[in-house]
Amino acid sequence: MADTRIAASFAQLLHEYLERQGLDAQHLLGPRPDPTQHFVPMSQWQEWLRRVDALEGRPGLGLRIAEGIGARHFGVLGYAALACENLAQALQRMERYHASVYDANPAHVRLDERGVTIEWGVERGRPGALVDETAIASLVQLARDMTGRYWPVREVCFVNPPPRDMQPYRDFFGGEVSFNAPLTRLVFDLSYMALPLRKSDPALVSLLDQQAEQLLQQVSQVPAAVDAWRRTLVPLIREGKTSLAALAVAHHSSPRTLQRRLSEQGTSFQQLLDDTRRHLAEGHLKECRLDLAEIALLLGYSEQSAFTRAFRAWTGMPPAQWRRHQRRQAA
Repeated sequence: MADTRIAASFAQLLHEYLERQGLDAQHLLGPRPDPTQHFVPMSQWQEWLRRVDALEGRPGLGLRIAEGIGARHFGVLGYAALACENLAQALQRMERYHASVYDANPAHVRLDERGVTIEWGVERGRPGALVDETAIASLVQLARDMTGRYWPVREVCFVNPPPRDMQPYRDFFGGEVSFNAPLTRLVFDLSYMALPLRKSDPALVSLLDQQAEQLLQQVSQVPAAVDAWRRTLVPLIREGKTSLAALAVAHHSSPRTLQRRLSEQGTSFQQLLDDTRRHLAEGHLKECRLDLAEIALLLGYSEQSAFTRAFRAWTGMPPAQWRRHQRRQAA
């Protein structure tokens, strides 16, 4: 597991858990990761969990940590999931971009007669019981939090040996829990997939809006009307609403009227959309805090490959190469 990582926001989650227990998190774990640090090595995460587990000495540490999970601990992916209409769409999006939070083993989602099954193999190694139970419990807790209600998981399987007390696991998941399985598995009843999601985390939305505002302030000046349309586009883009009709609704206008007003300003909707996306993309790439998959999500692309193609068309090079070029120039 030497090359695998986990989002640094999970370190924040662990610090918050310890503080709720009245413990000195910095004394036990050391300083919190730098705010600009996106990942921590899996080996570091394993060591932190071992220290806390040794201190508490009772099963179910990952379950207790997960009780404090929120969308902000999943970063951009958490926001992107909350922007979906229902739980099924959120899980699909999380499957596509899970590596931006947890890249130990890839997740696979399938639908069958039992419900919705999410599985993780062991092709990249076994990070251990503490890592696995924290990750799985966090995903379940986030799914419950996004829907605003508790619901039982039909089945949970872990690849690790069973703990000495399995009751906390049965209580947390609410369904069948087994261990020593060939792979890690979650099974949700199909009926839960249509559950609508609650409103997005206001703090996370505010942070993303603030970042976008700062990026747009750095670009060239445009007429006031164009600037207003551009700023309205930012949250729409994040939600994947990248159409002239969506922007028109936001400005209480008809698509035809908005199209005419754009033309009067010497631009078009497609040009406005591309320019806004390009400015945001270049700003995010320069900051170096976001992975390419996360930037693709923020720009409203369903796939990272679509973002790569668009960025190449704008700049003549793929985003990873452009980022390296900017770093060399800044050195």
